[in-house]
Amino acid sequence: MGSSRVNPQLPLGLALRDSARFDNYFPGASLEAVRALQACARGDGEPCIFLAGAHGLGKSHLLQATCLAAAAAGRSVAYLPLGDWPDLSVHLLEGMEQQDLVCLDDVHAIAGQAGWEEGVFHLFNRLRESGAGLLVSARQRADRCHFSLADLVSRLGWGVTYVLAPLAEEQVAAALAQRARGRGLELPAETAQFLLRRIPRDLPTLFNLLDRLDEAAMIEQRRLTVPFVKSVLERG
Repeated sequence: MGSSRVNPQLPLGLALRDSARFDNYFPGASLEAVRALQACARGDGEPCIFLAGAHGLGKSHLLQATCLAAAAAGRSVAYLPLGDWPDLSVHLLEGMEQQDLVCLDDVHAIAGQAGWEEGVFHLFNRLRESGAGLLVSARQRADRCHFSLADLVSRLGWGVTYVLAPLAEEQVAAALAQRARGRGLELPAETAQFLLRRIPRDLPTLFNLLDRLDEAAMIEQRRLTVPFVKSVLERG
């Protein structure tokens, strides 16, 4: 697959989310990590970054935001979601050292898969030789991902590691309000608190619900009041 300095190199059938931007990510206590990724996108940051964090903290959002920002800056980028490894071929790693930046999402998913572990290990070495950047995400630090290949753990630990911090309750509410403003919605504080009492507080669930409320509000020409949101939730 050829590279492009306009669009990131992606596996067939995969598209980056246009909504994955730095300006609509609420960093909370992870501002240092976000700034490091912004520098990585520009090409003047750390050459190897390992981003760790539990599910739902926005790792894929940040990797895709970095890809889109780097591509917009004229850099060639490859993005590979390793959480889909059963459907992907390790041969996709071949030639990636020709890119300016390679982003491997959910690298923990290949733990115990000898071919993939070796492939990522050799890619790391080729990227260092070529001077390209590498951005990796996983649910835990590299030494806790249960990789079988000790050399891969060592390589992934060479760069800087950032661990995303969960948001406090008030930060979840602020993140929800920020996402609403980005969609042109007014989310009253009492409505946000109602949602946080009724819905699991992980951001993907809340953001998906916000998309649903946005659509319903547009159709019915309603504001996001507590009664209206309650009626939408009761519809199932």
